[in-house]
Amino acid sequence: MKRSKRVAIRNHTAEANLFARRTFIAFIGVIGLLLLLFSNVFHLEVTSFEKYQTQSNSNRIKLLPVAPNRGLIYDRNGVLLAENIPIYSLEVIPEQVEDLEQTVKDVSALLGIIEERGDKLIQAAKRKRRFKPIELHPRLSDEQVALFSVNQHKFPGVFIDARLKRYYPFADLTTHTVGYVARINRRDTIKLEEQGVSENYAATRNIGKLGLERFYEDMLHGTAGHQEVEVNNQGRILRTLDYTPPIAGKDITLTLDIELQMVAKRALAGKRGAIVAIDPRSGDVLAMYSNPSYDANLFVHGISSNNYKKLLNDRNLPLINRTVQGYPPASTVKPFIALLGLEERLITPATKIWDDGTYHLEGTEARYRDWKAWGHGWVNLTKAIEQSCNIYFYDLAYKLGITKISEFSTLFGFGEYTGIDIHEENRAIMPSVQWKRARYNQPWYTGETISIGIGQSFWTVTPLQLAQALANLVNKGEIKVPHLLKSYKEQIADEETETMQWVDTAFETEQRPPIVLDNEKHWDYVLDAMHNTVQKPGATGHAAFIGTRYDAAGKTGSAQVASLGQDEEYDAENTAENKRDNAMFIAFAPYEAPEIVVAVAIENVAKGGGATNAAPVARQIMDQYFGDREIVSQNKAVHPLHRKTYKPSKQPRTRG
Repeated sequence: MKRSKRVAIRNHTAEANLFARRTFIAFIGVIGLLLLLFSNVFHLEVTSFEKYQTQSNSNRIKLLPVAPNRGLIYDRNGVLLAENIPIYSLEVIPEQVEDLEQTVKDVSALLGIIEERGDKLIQAAKRKRRFKPIELHPRLSDEQVALFSVNQHKFPGVFIDARLKRYYPFADLTTHTVGYVARINRRDTIKLEEQGVSENYAATRNIGKLGLERFYEDMLHGTAGHQEVEVNNQGRILRTLDYTPPIAGKDITLTLDIELQMVAKRALAGKRGAIVAIDPRSGDVLAMYSNPSYDANLFVHGISSNNYKKLLNDRNLPLINRTVQGYPPASTVKPFIALLGLEERLITPATKIWDDGTYHLEGTEARYRDWKAWGHGWVNLTKAIEQSCNIYFYDLAYKLGITKISEFSTLFGFGEYTGIDIHEENRAIMPSVQWKRARYNQPWYTGETISIGIGQSFWTVTPLQLAQALANLVNKGEIKVPHLLKSYKEQIADEETETMQWVDTAFETEQRPPIVLDNEKHWDYVLDAMHNTVQKPGATGHAAFIGTRYDAAGKTGSAQVASLGQDEEYDAENTAENKRDNAMFIAFAPYEAPEIVVAVAIENVAKGGGATNAAPVARQIMDQYFGDREIVSQNKAVHPLHRKTYKPSKQPRTRG
């Protein structure tokens, strides 16, 4: 029989000691962890309280930008040219709609909206947070607003949002001057970031794209405000804590007279061309119209691809601002060439030449024709301008040379920016030896100088440049920079009332050094000849101004668009329309104290030239400007002319 093993007696004392040691170690660990926890709590609640409170508030409180109202634009008489009108957009909050796609279809059917944005809207809903509203339709008519308001209970989550949008009440009448605003694109965003003003546009949808809207964007836009709101962890707004209102953009008043703009549009109806009218005393641009034009409101609301294609493919090119586009000046520059000839002492008021209808350049077979086949006979300075004698100016340009003509003409602004306050201005071309070498890598030929004498060859001017040059001429060298801004409203602190007041601030124009002649009488010689051009019976500009109640002066011009062969005759009826002559005219009035200068350019006229096409247009502008005023100048005697003659060889003619 086996013996059973004895069980060892347990050492309770040792076990108790082991348990005590383990308990102590665990207790120390717990105490350590508690100390660490309390240390972290102390760090969060005391040491870094301000830091983490700021971070917490930033998660709980947000600053939302508020867009400012854009400044208004008025004409010189207070007529509103650009305003902000309320528009109504249809918006939807996806989380409040059970079936977004079906809701879009039902609302579109109710309001007669084409569902072309349906797919884009569904995709936008997937990218955005569901409680954020999405634009269903950008612009509702009053009828659609009323119809939806009646049926809104059927469409939970769909609502109408009202906001201000730019509107141009005169549509195409002011597009090329006032310009327009349109939606901010990526290029605009990059530019705003580079300028460091992107935050000011955080709530703004549109920005100036053309004309004055673009040039004075900083002034018109204003300063964005903000509202401080409390949001939950999903970004939903719970309540508004504070509100800082935005500062509206500055209202501006222009030098433009909208009634003159209307007359300009009527005068150019059915024609391609431009009109610029300036007050030479101040440089105020009274009228600046390019025809045809287009409705700027199309771009404000987002132009459709079909409408944009129509504008791009229109053979009359309405997108081009013709007031700042280059045209051959033709005979309108003859007064400036004459003034240079007098200054260089190559001619005097008494200098005569024989004009039989042709000018022959010695050493060549080239023949340069006058516009009158049989010529003008003996021609002096006054007759050369009033009858627009090409032969006289062929000969004068030959004697002067292109370098002197180019340098002198640049003083009047030809080939230079006028400084007007729009970005779309073109410098046009004042040719020179250096210009042709740089442009074509070719030498300058004497025959080109001959054509320059009558405003042809490479020489181009904008109607704006032509008006400014004429203003410089009638001011006898005093230069007034043309400008469209007359004044603007500015907020200034009133110390007495301790409030901000809107004050009208006049626009300060740029000052430029005057054009100084060696002999001041030369101004009068040329201006008197321009006076004869309009007032003397038989002169080129006389017929258009018969019966006016004001005393005008001017100069006609007919610019060749396509060159003719030596023995080729110009026939407008059998010439392609785009190769027909342009009609040009410049004028000022009253003669003794000019208040207005006008430049007119009309493209590809079917018959006649500047006298029959452009001069009557200029008269319509002046008739509107002077209204019922009767301004009669004293009759000045024609300057006595001496009988000094210059007779070139008689050769066939070239149209000038």
